[in-house]
Amino acid sequence: MYCSGCGQAWMAGHGFCSRCGRVSGSGMPMAPAPEAAPWGRLPLAQVERQVNALAVGWFVYSGLAAFFGLLGLAFWNASTGGRLGELGSLCCRIGHSGHGSFWIGFACVALLVHVGLGFSAGFGLMQKTTWGRWVAIVAGFLAILHFPLGTAMAIWTLVVLLKAPNAAGYGAMAR
Repeated sequence: MYCSGCGQAWMAGHGFCSRCGRVSGSGMPMAPAPEAAPWGRLPLAQVERQVNALAVGWFVYSGLAAFFGLLGLAFWNASTGGRLGELGSLCCRIGHSGHGSFWIGFACVALLVHVGLGFSAGFGLMQKTTWGRWVAIVAGFLAILHFPLGTAMAIWTLVVLLKAPNAAGYGAMAR
């Protein structure tokens, strides 16, 4: 748990922050608290909330991308002569001959990579891993072309993870 005033980690057994003097639970400082956070630096608790919200956003975005992507592939398969009931074997047709089978297979692999990268970004951010930030940044750059939801996720990701105070805060949490 972190102090809401300065971002310092609470010491076990103490009822107040050792850096700024905030009392646990009451929110009232024991002594006049200094500035909440120096200019250009966010408290770790605030960075952690932003990163957790971003991780949940990636999970939701990836789930929606998987659902609508599979739905689109099923309709594409049906419109090119397949049947809607063959959704389970849809992505296994990469090497088979037939009208559009290469492109349906290619689209399946692209969808799998897109959704897998998004879920990996969400998992890495939620667990505060060192690789999670970079996977989310790469996923953000790739999602920027998927207007409007992918573009919004990309902008949110890049703003949260590339801002210098957040990058430093994430680095401190990932250690």
